[in-house]
Amino acid sequence: MEATWRWVPVTAIAPIAWGTTYYVTHEYLPADHPLYGAVFRALPAGLLLLLLTRSLPRGSWWWRSLVLGTLNMSVFFALVYLAAQLLPSSVASTIMATSPMVMMLLAWGLVSERPAVTHLLGAGVGVAGVALTVFTGAEGVNPWGVAASVAAMVLSSVGFILAKRWSGGVDILASTAWQLTAGGLVLVPMAIVFEGAPPAVDAPAIGAYAYVSVIATAVAFTAWFTGLRHLPAGTVGLIGLLNPVTGVLIGTVIAAETLTPIQLGGLALTFAGILLGRPVTSRHGADRPAVPPGTRRPAESARR
Repeated sequence: MEATWRWVPVTAIAPIAWGTTYYVTHEYLPADHPLYGAVFRALPAGLLLLLLTRSLPRGSWWWRSLVLGTLNMSVFFALVYLAAQLLPSSVASTIMATSPMVMMLLAWGLVSERPAVTHLLGAGVGVAGVALTVFTGAEGVNPWGVAASVAAMVLSSVGFILAKRWSGGVDILASTAWQLTAGGLVLVPMAIVFEGAPPAVDAPAIGAYAYVSVIATAVAFTAWFTGLRHLPAGTVGLIGLLNPVTGVLIGTVIAAETLTPIQLGGLALTFAGILLGRPVTSRHGADRPAVPPGTRRPAESARR
């Protein structure tokens, strides 16, 4: 147990760093260039990790890197960038708080991890909490921002499940580098076509891009995929609650954003739903996903 839970603080680096990106993006980065924002976040981080690992994909990892890079990095970063510009940090991060529940539901269909009744109940409670937080504020919430945040959360949940399934036998730093580089390269032609020339940036924006790329991406995703390798997916999802907590704290304390009493209640309801839907872990690792007879476990399949 001690050997397992030592990975919790490592994994926690990721959601805490991600929770800060809403404020940094909203305050310091150009508002009208989400594609370039995603490029400048993913590609430098991927190239930095490639420089450290000096390893290229092999075999099926060429197409896997492209799939995961698109889901976890390129499309995800562009949507998060857009959501951060259109929504208050507290609201954007609260929507992302439903990610653990969505991961449970998607895992049911993708890898046959059937959730318990309490898990489904928790999902319902959490979604109700998000609805209260998003739609009952003193000011109107931008629907496009909500749509971007929801789409980012769903796509990344699919990507994280696939990353966990495929990760066995591959160096974590290398696979993270491949995903980030592939995701960044996918975005470059799209940014040129739809946004034209890169945006002009000042010194604070350059510093913000550096922080988002190195700390909130290269370091954070390495920590997150390390957690997915060593911890159950449900535990990792629960640690992900530090993302909205960080976003809400920064939004209210630093950015002076205000939440109505109903929104605060919705936030509490969201957390209650996620806690209710958390997987129950036994001392003997009973939280490992059940595998149908005749089916290899994900780690075994990845090694072959």
